[in-house]
Order: sequence, then C-alpha cells, then structure tokens
Amino acid sequence: MEKTSIRVGYSLSLTGPLAANGQTADLAHQIWQERINEHGGLVGREVELVCVDDRSDGSSVAAIYEALLAKENVDLLLGGYGNNSISPAMPIAIEHGKFFVGLMGLGVNIPFSYDRFFAMIPTGTDPNTALTAGFFKSAARQTPLPRKVAIVAADAAFTKNPIEGARANAATYGLDVVSETKYSLATTNFTGVLREAEQSGPDILFLCSYLNDSVGLIRAIAESDLDPMLVGGAMIGPQSSAVQKELGSLLNGIVNYEYWLTTPAMNFPGVSDLISNYQERARGTSADALGYYVAPFAYAQLQVIEQAILATGGIDDAELAEYARSATFTTVVGDVTFGHLGEWAVPRVLTVQFRDIASTDISEFAKREARVVVAPASYASGELAVPFHASALPR
Repeated sequence: MEKTSIRVGYSLSLTGPLAANGQTADLAHQIWQERINEHGGLVGREVELVCVDDRSDGSSVAAIYEALLAKENVDLLLGGYGNNSISPAMPIAIEHGKFFVGLMGLGVNIPFSYDRFFAMIPTGTDPNTALTAGFFKSAARQTPLPRKVAIVAADAAFTKNPIEGARANAATYGLDVVSETKYSLATTNFTGVLREAEQSGPDILFLCSYLNDSVGLIRAIAESDLDPMLVGGAMIGPQSSAVQKELGSLLNGIVNYEYWLTTPAMNFPGVSDLISNYQERARGTSADALGYYVAPFAYAQLQVIEQAILATGGIDDAELAEYARSATFTTVVGDVTFGHLGEWAVPRVLTVQFRDIASTDISEFAKREARVVVAPASYASGELAVPFHASALPR
C-alpha cells in the first residue's frame, strides 16, 4: 500500500496587520518543505504543509484548528506566529493531546503548563523578563544612573507579559516606574499619548507596541521635544523591513530586542544559505525583505519537527513530545534545548541600538553596523550610546 504524506496543519497571519511576519514564516516553511521532500521526505513519506490564513484575527484560530483535525485530517499540528495565533489554539492542542511547536508566542504556556508545547522564541524559562533584561541592564550601567521609567503601551493582550517583565526588570536595577500610559490600537495621533508620559519626566521611555503604532510612536517622538536617556524596549515593528523602509533614519537611537542578526557569533551552520535563499525568493513579494527576525526561527521550528520524527521513527504525538523534552536540536539558529514550559532552556535575546542609518533604502539595514548589539556581552558588538537624541545623530 502506498504511503500517504505526513500532513502538518496550522494557521499563519497571511493577511491583516501581521501579514509581513506571517508571510515571512510561510516562505521559510516552504523552503524547508522543498528541501525535505527533495531528499525523500521523512520516514519515507512526503511532507505536506496545510497552512490556513487566520487574517491576523485571533478569534478565528480555534475554529481553524478544529477544522484542520476534523475535516483536513492532519497528522500533526504546528503553532502559528505569535500569541494572537498560538494562545487560541492551545486548548485544541491540549484536548487532542497534540505535540505543538509554536513560533514567537511570549509566555504562551504559562497559564496552561502543557507538557507537549514547545516554542522557538529564545526567551528562556522566564520569558517575560528575558525579553527586556538586556535593555534594563544596559540602562543601569549608564552614568548618571537613570531613575524614572515611563511605560507607553498598546491596550491589548499581547502587551501584558512584556509590561510585567519590564516592571520586574526595572525593580531589579532600582528603577522606578513612574507612569503607565495605554492607548488604543486604533490610535493614529500619538502626540497626546507622549505628552501624558512626558509629565512624569522619565529618564527611560519604555515602549510596547505593534507594527503600525510603532511607526506612529517613533514619528511622534522625532517631532517632539522629548529627550530621555533611552527610548524603546519591547516594540514589534522595528525588526520589520516594511517598518524600516518607512522610518529610515528616524530609527536611529531606538533600542529594541532582536533574536538573530548577521553577526559572526550567530553564523550557525546553514543559516547563511537559508537567508540567501530566502532573500532571493522574497523579492517582489510581501514577505520581509531581509527575513532576519522570523525566517531563521520558522525554519528551525520545522527542523525541530523533522529531527523529532527521525529520532522516534514516526509521528506519535506522545513520543515526539517526550523526545523533545530532553533532546538538543541542531538548527539554523544554533543548538536548542527546551525548558520545563517548552521555552528555551537558556535565553538568547539580543538588545540592539539602531545607528548610522542614512536613508529608507533597505540596504542600510542589511549592514551589520546598523544595529549595534549592546547585550548580552557574549554577542555584543558595541556600547550603548546615550542620551536618545544624541545617539540618533550620525556618528
């Protein structure tokens, strides 16, 4: 009897506000799928990826995963891009006992403690604090020591964990959170939001924002008289080529997180070839032009599936999860071992500062010096430049 393909089902945000990241993951997944099937598939079976567009709408996700199991009869499930796509799918994965590897969801498994969940986001076993630990550690090394932190964040579920982490990190270094300003995701004019934050006289302006509001906030900051020591922290957007091409030099001085960059210390086996292949195929599409933020981790997400299947000899969810709990996976983002909640056992979040960007041409952001890694020390390529407006000037 002819063997059928291994069908892997999942949702990605291929349209809507998160489409750039979803399409980046989708292209990286396609590259993995083609490589695997060109070499005979897995355990003698071709791999078919059944990807459904959730339109960046978290309320559609549960029904998508139910249909993948009940109607599409997929063999395995895969987690989507972020909290918006992964969290609503968790109850379905748990109900059906599925091995479930997500991509970028921060702290998704904290409320579930599901022992078959794993995540490719490199934020370690304390993800909330790990995301911005380098940001606050770098701030605390400055002279004079900054004292006051103003938090400005979108009024949305995804900001809850980063804000909790920011408050914990601030307390660790003796910094006072003096205000917390929330804004609607529908906000387009951020002048009033910044004016409210400015009233507390912050040394650090900590921002927790989505793609579109990241653009609006950075433009408003550039037009304002605000000049704190440090600006940035937990912004989704500055990692995106679309945002980079829109803001150009306005990003100079912003400090934010990244997960992978083209630094010599991160030239893991296979990653250069992946990025080269990805960038060639991304031209003329809506996927991210450079792919640094999502593509390596999306590819590694399926490498985890691949290596677990090969090691166990099949697609039994319990066996795959048991193997993943103790294995070390060799991936394009380095060796990965998972901790007790399925997060990375050891965090590896980069804190970077945008520097010396002269135009909106994406080639500016491909340069290594465009994002100076200031933490952790093992990956650092330079020191933090302060205060904010001075660090934004050409060097």
